[in-house]
This record gives sequence, structure tokens and C-alpha cells, in this order.
Amino acid sequence: MSRATSRNASLAVRAKRADAEATLKRVISFGLLDRSRKVREKGSYVEIPVIEPLSGCEVIPQEEPEYYRRTPNLAEALQGELPPEAILLLPRGWYILGDIIVVKIHPALAPFQILIGQALLAFYPRCRTVLRDFGIEGQLREPKRETIAGIKTETVHRENGVLFRLDARKVMFSAGNLKERMRMSLLGKDEFVVDMFAGIGYFTLPMAVHSRPRKIMAIELNPNAYHYLCQNIHLNHVERIVEPILGDCMKETPQGVADRVVMGMVQVTDRYLQKAILALRPGGMLHYHQTVPSWKYPAAAAKDVIDAAAALGRNAEILQCIKVKKYSPGVIHAVVDASIDRIF
Repeated sequence: MSRATSRNASLAVRAKRADAEATLKRVISFGLLDRSRKVREKGSYVEIPVIEPLSGCEVIPQEEPEYYRRTPNLAEALQGELPPEAILLLPRGWYILGDIIVVKIHPALAPFQILIGQALLAFYPRCRTVLRDFGIEGQLREPKRETIAGIKTETVHRENGVLFRLDARKVMFSAGNLKERMRMSLLGKDEFVVDMFAGIGYFTLPMAVHSRPRKIMAIELNPNAYHYLCQNIHLNHVERIVEPILGDCMKETPQGVADRVVMGMVQVTDRYLQKAILALRPGGMLHYHQTVPSWKYPAAAAKDVIDAAAALGRNAEILQCIKVKKYSPGVIHAVVDASIDRIF
């Protein structure tokens, strides 16, 4: 039941952490989300900003609401310092990891990248470095980045109550996967979890910090990512939960012990599907990430799981397919949730 509130108050729906994702979806579906304010955690509850009360939800006046700042405009900041044709090519978006700004810059703007970096630092006084992003490369999916302002590239990024230490020039961290990382933080309580392609702990840490599985076996091949995975386990005080393993998932993934397996990589993930399925106990849960053409979503991703299970004489029940983000034009990064049943 909604509480009585002032018409002019900043309102928020108050939901338990376990119900936060479903409540947020409901708020959005009714068009009531106040996008000028941030969703905020308070103890074991989450406050979702709304423009008016929502029937059936607890609505409270939000004390000291946190507002999003208007995205700074590089074109305005650099007007007169760059030629008009360069102004038109300036990036309109970037993201921040800890105190590091990561930005993609058009190749034609290379002569002006230092100016762009300095302008971005002026927008965000707490930030110390700007990295130009050229994408991900190689089998280990390492970022290709260049420092265009500042020096320090190691940082600590805080998200959803979890700390991630990383060197933004050496290891990847996808800002677009935030919603999926938050979803994983609600899963795995008291379970044995295997996190294949664990990276620096993208999914391992939210799950360990918030859901407290019995054990998470976190496997990572990249030595740089593994280095930070180990640091982050200690930083978040989850040493008793997480066992980090440096190695190839094809060799290190155990068999028949897991209640849940997370496959948080894309493009090559299908090659490891049978290994992941063999790791699961009957009735275990699989989270399979993959990129698929938008016109084949969700059938193509679901078919990967069904076919891999059938090849092992097991049954895959597809519970849901979720769009994580747009990967590239016409391509979706998706995750498939599937229950893997016992052998036929």
C-alpha cells in the first residue's frame, strides 16, 4: 500500500533487493520511472525513483535524491579550438571506470585527441586519466587503448556495493553489462557455482558479495585478468567463497558438481557449451552468453544450448533469453537461462 506523500516530494518505490529487478521492470512498463534520478541502495532495500505513486508498491519520499548530471557537451567546450568539420565528429558518449574516462574517438580526430582528453578531465574533476578506446583484440579479449590525458591507468571501480580493481589499459570492463551483473548478484545463494571466463570477477564478485554461494570456482585464462581477480577477491572479503583458477576452461572446468554455471563471454562461447553442461548436476542452471544476429534472436542462442545438451543425451529447458546490450549493428549480446535436466 502506498504511503501518503507530498505532491512535490521526490518519490521512490521501495523494494527489497531480491525484488528490485522485477519492480524496476514494472515501474518502467507503466512509464513511471524518473530518469533524472539514480536508483539507490539503502541497506537491504532499493529505492527506484518514480514520477508518481505506483499501485501495489510501497512509495516513499526520497531523502537527498541523487540526480544524473546533464551529459557534458564536447562540441560546446571545444568550439573555436577545432575546425568546424572536426566538431561534427566529436564523441557524444563515453564511460567512467573508477577515476578513468574511456572514450572512442574518430580516426580523423587523432591530431586533436589531447585537447579532447583535457576537455573530458575538465568535465569530471575527480577523474585523473582519459583513455582512447580502439576496441577488443586477441584470444584473451584484451582492450586496445591509448592514454591521451593523465598517467595512471589502474583504478578501483565501485558498482552495486562491489569493488573492482583493474588496469583499464590491460583488462576489459563492459559498462553495458551492468544490468546483467546486478541480476547475477541476486542468484546462487548456498550453491556451488562455476564461473567460466571469470575475468576480474565481473559476475563472480556480485554473486559472492550479495548472494553468498557455498562456493564459486572462478576460471580465467588471461594472466592480467587473473591477477586482478585474485586482488578483488581479497578486496571484497570473499576468500572463503571464491576459488580462483588460472587456466583454460576446457581443461579446468569440473564435471557433475555445479548447481549453476556462468558462461560470461561471447563469440567463442559455443565451443565450451558441452563442457559447461557436463559440469552441471541434474537440474542445474546454465547462463550462456553469445552474440546473435538480431533477426535470429532468440532462436539461434537457444538452439545452441538445446543442441549441445542433446549431443550429451541431456535435456535443456530454456527458461528465458535476455538482451544484454547491442553488440554491433544488427548484432545482439544475449544470455540464455536454461535448466539442464538429467540424462535421458
